[in-house]
Amino acid sequence: MPQLLPTPWFMTLVFAWAVFLCFAPAKVKSHSFSNEPASVKTQKLEKTSWNWPWS
Repeated sequence: MPQLLPTPWFMTLVFAWAVFLCFAPAKVKSHSFSNEPASVKTQKLEKTSWNWPWS
């Protein structure tokens, strides 16, 4: 059975992984998001205490 002979399949696996590891990171790094997150100004909020009717 040809599946049990590792010689041709192992080199195919090695070359496939080599191509994947060489080209996939470049493709992922070059991806740009269509809407970049904008920085939001931080505002100091007023701190008010709550007046509970039962306290």
